[in-house]
Amino acid sequence: MNELPGFSHPAEAQILARIPEAVRERARAVRLMVFDVDGILTDGSLWYGEQGEAVKPFNALDGHGLRLLREQGIRVAWVSGRKSAITARRAAELGIAPALQGVRDKITTVEELAREAGLSLQAVGYMGDDIIDLPVLQRVGFAASVPNAPFYIGQTAHWISTLRGGAGAVRECCDLILAAQGRLGACFTASLSTLGGAIQ
Repeated sequence: MNELPGFSHPAEAQILARIPEAVRERARAVRLMVFDVDGILTDGSLWYGEQGEAVKPFNALDGHGLRLLREQGIRVAWVSGRKSAITARRAAELGIAPALQGVRDKITTVEELAREAGLSLQAVGYMGDDIIDLPVLQRVGFAASVPNAPFYIGQTAHWISTLRGGAGAVRECCDLILAAQGRLGACFTASLSTLGGAIQ
């Protein structure tokens, strides 16, 4: 398959063909992408055993997408309203820092992350799915969510994934940002040259 004019890889054209130009522009400006955890990186299910939270399923495709963002120079952070040792372990495994937990005032936290990175909120993206995420979604340059979020979250978001939280929604978001910035093509070459590396 030949590359299409204006894109470094055919996948970029295929991804962006379904995306309105206004959303592409917002994704193009992202330099820091912040993700909620429960309902975004997971399906939102909470599995408990006698000792507390026992299982939290993460998606390997999402993990690789986060790695690709970071490798292409886009900062990644997690900001979760809940505290979970499993979340901390997954973040450490992926090299995600900061991975902040137990955060109730998310907009103040995201504003601080942007300030520390020397960025305006217009250069920040956020992906969330519930009321606690609304203040951030209303302020950042690129607001993303998932199709199973409450309807009023979808009304606020600039973009909604086709995949559900925990089922590849984060990877879809990462691919969109990379495609909008013309960086996705480089990921194919880099990935092929590092086959055999750690699975995310």
